[in-house]
Amino acid sequence: MKIGIIIARIGGIDGVALETEKWIEVLGRMGHEVYTVAGQFEKRRINSEREKRIPELSLFSPESYWGQKKAFFAPDANPDEILEHCHLYGDIIKDKLLRWVIEYGIELVISENASALPIHISLGLGIKKLLEETGLPAITHDHDFAWERGNRYHSPHPAVNKLIGETFPLRLPNTYHAVINTNAQKTLKKRFDREATVIPNVMDFDQPFGEITAENQNLKADLGLEPEDIMLFQITRIVSRKAIDVAIRLIDKLNDKRIKLVITGGYVDDEGNKHYHELMDLIHDLGVSDQVHFAYEKFSQGLTGDPSSGIYSLSDAYAHARACTYFSTYEGFGNAFVESVLAKTPIFVNNYKPVFWPDIGSKGFRTVMLEDNKLTDEKVKQMQEVIYNDRLNWEIGEYNYELGRKYFSFDTLEEKLGETMERVVGSEESRE
Repeated sequence: MKIGIIIARIGGIDGVALETEKWIEVLGRMGHEVYTVAGQFEKRRINSEREKRIPELSLFSPESYWGQKKAFFAPDANPDEILEHCHLYGDIIKDKLLRWVIEYGIELVISENASALPIHISLGLGIKKLLEETGLPAITHDHDFAWERGNRYHSPHPAVNKLIGETFPLRLPNTYHAVINTNAQKTLKKRFDREATVIPNVMDFDQPFGEITAENQNLKADLGLEPEDIMLFQITRIVSRKAIDVAIRLIDKLNDKRIKLVITGGYVDDEGNKHYHELMDLIHDLGVSDQVHFAYEKFSQGLTGDPSSGIYSLSDAYAHARACTYFSTYEGFGNAFVESVLAKTPIFVNNYKPVFWPDIGSKGFRTVMLEDNKLTDEKVKQMQEVIYNDRLNWEIGEYNYELGRKYFSFDTLEEKLGETMERVVGSEESRE
C-alpha cells in the first residue's frame, strides 16, 4: 500500500518526529511504500523520491505563527479575520496536499499529531478538507491533545474555540485514531465515542545502544569528573514538569560527595529561564553545587554525537549512567524510560499520572518508584542499594531490557500497526 505521512516537522528530536521516523522504518519493513510530506526537514537533506516539503505546513511558517498569535497570544478584537485566515490557508494547504496525493498515488494518509493538537490550525483544517474531499482513509497518530495543555489552546473568542473543537481531534467517518497511552484511548471514547488503538512509543532493540566504547570512554573526564565519581543522569530538557528539583534533593539525601547528577538537556523551552534559576537557588540552598552538573553543551540531544570533538550522544550518556532519574509529574508516554530500559540502566521514577502505571509500570519493570515525588527514607535506601550493589544494578538492567523488548520494541510496533491497518482496510471495505 502507498502510505502518505503528513507532519509539520521531521528530523529533529521532539517525540512526534522521533516516533514518526520509527513508523516509517517499520511500515517499510512491512512492505509498504511510505511517502512523507513536511513543512520542515531538520538537520538532513530531503529524499526527493519519497519526501516533499510544503513550507506552509511548518510550525514556524508565517501562516502558522500568525494564526497562533491571533488565536491565543495576542487576539484581535474581531475573530472573523482569524477564521478567514485559517480557512484561507487551510484551503491552500489542502490544494497542495491534494497534488501530493495524486502525484504519489497515496492510498492511506497518516496525520502525525497535526490532527490532534491545534498547534497549527490551518494545517489541521487543510488535512480535514483533504480527507473530506477525497474520502481517503486516514490514521491520526495522536500524541497529545489540547485539553492536556491547560489553557494553552483556549481562545477568548468562542468562534475560534468552536472551530478548534470541530477540527481537533479530527473525527471524520474515514479517520481512525492511534494514541500513545490508555488514558487518551479512554478520553476519546468518553468525550467523542471514538475508538482508538493504543500504540506505545518504541525503541529499536536490535541496534546497539547505551554501550561503553573506545570513542565515548573519555566522557567522565570531559565532564570534569574524577574516576571514582558515580554518575546519575537526568536525560531530559530543563522544564518544570520534569521535576529535576527532586533529583537534586535526592543527591543531597544520598550524602555521598562521589555521586554526581549530570543534566543533559538545555533550557530553551524554559520561558525566561525561570525554572533554571529556581534549580540554581535550590542547589545553593542545599550546598550541592559541586555535585550537580548542567552539561547541555556536551551532548548532541540526539542518538548520535561526535565524541572525538567532545560532543556526546544520549546513547553515550546512558552508557555511563549508574542510574537515571526520571521524576516527571506528567508525560504523554515516557521515551526516557524506554531509553533507560534499552540501555540496561536502572531508573528512579515518579508514578506520573495518569500514564506511567497503566502503560509502563504495570508491565512489571523493576524500578524505585516514588508516589507524588515523596523521597522517603525507605525509597532513598532502595536507591542506594541499586547504586552501590553491582550485582543488583546489573540484574535490574538485564531484566528490564528483556521486558522492554517484549512490550516496546519495533516488533511490538509492527504487530500494532498490522492490527491497525487491518482494522482500517476492513472498515473501508465495509463502507464501500
